[in-house]
Amino acid sequence: MTTPSIPTPEPCVLGAVCLVDDHGEFRQSAAWWLESLGYAVSTFDGARAFLDAGDPPPDACLLLDVRMPDMSGLELLDALKARGCERPVIFMTGHGDVPLAVEAMQKGAITFLEKPFQEAALEAALERAFAQARPALTSGQEAYARRVAGLTEREREVMALVVAGKVNKVIAYDLGISPKTVELHRSRIMTKMEATSLTRLVRMAVTGSVDDDA
Repeated sequence: MTTPSIPTPEPCVLGAVCLVDDHGEFRQSAAWWLESLGYAVSTFDGARAFLDAGDPPPDACLLLDVRMPDMSGLELLDALKARGCERPVIFMTGHGDVPLAVEAMQKGAITFLEKPFQEAALEAALERAFAQARPALTSGQEAYARRVAGLTEREREVMALVVAGKVNKVIAYDLGISPKTVELHRSRIMTKMEATSLTRLVRMAVTGSVDDDA
């Protein structure tokens, strides 16, 4: 039997990355490294191939090489903006210079990386890009996330079933534990979640946030 899940915050540094670069070896190695970090990576060998694929996912970050045949990364960004497609962008180049970097930043780039760059520099740039692209959590959402993070895996399982409206005996049967153990977990959950009533616990779980009076 599948145990219901409770809302938990998604990791904010992972997401979709669209890598556009005409150097095949770099594309392959960069994609492998980014995927090992947990990013979903799509690669394109040029700006035209990227544009022909349609708009990238709404939460994607674009990793664009500046100097490519037919259309540069800067021109690609202009083309995307012309079609109303706004995404966080990180520019890369093996021929960096100050005027080029200034133009990239004026176009709204997160940063401008000159090849070869340290992996840590790209990782930090992606973190900034996704943090900028995604809405910040409210104070209530942050409080809820902290409280959920303090629960053990078993407590999360019990909380999900409690929120689903199941009584202790049913929860005990579903999880293969005793009703007394369920009762102990419920008590700890209420304390850790700082919920003064079951109604408020359910409200927090449904909204993913902590009310002022919860």
